[in-house]
Amino acid sequence: MQKGAERNSLVQSGVDLARIQAAVREMLLAIGEDPDREGLRETPRRIAEMYQELFAGLWQDPARHLQVTFEEGHDELVIVKAIPFHSMCEHHFMPFFGVAHVGYLPRGRVVGISKIARVVEELARRPQLQERLAAQVADTLMTGLEAQGVGVVIEAEHTCMTARGVRKPGSRIVTSVTRGLFREDPAIREEFFALIGHGPGR
Repeated sequence: MQKGAERNSLVQSGVDLARIQAAVREMLLAIGEDPDREGLRETPRRIAEMYQELFAGLWQDPARHLQVTFEEGHDELVIVKAIPFHSMCEHHFMPFFGVAHVGYLPRGRVVGISKIARVVEELARRPQLQERLAAQVADTLMTGLEAQGVGVVIEAEHTCMTARGVRKPGSRIVTSVTRGLFREDPAIREEFFALIGHGPGR
């Protein structure tokens, strides 16, 4: 029964669980470990299932969350602050995590606010770069909502520089992306940054 469920999951997600397990076993051998000892025996399976979860966004279209909108005649800023996310840096396959602040300027129609968080979540569940993640969120919202403008700011800690390498715990990377009127109109851009706590003097 479990094998059948795994095959069905493979079809749905595109993840080859058996192949990941074989690769992890080889990696354990390569670092001088014994993949057959008790503590590591199930590790290849656990990592395969974890990767299936962490990279689920590769087979999902986040734009589908923006298909249902509501006519409210609203044409001023809508902001969702501090959306938590976890992602995996594609350079070292180590986690980075933090929050995303997302704002858009609608053309009268608005989307349920939870849908914005879902867009962030699914785009984060891929091998990523923080800069690319911010741009993908902005472009998905800009196109999917036909917005007048979009702004995205991401603040994250990268374990590839806090747990290894330069080893500077607490360092946070901040990236921003603006589209449409957020880029063209300084007043809108400044209002957005001020409302999320990134305005002048902060």
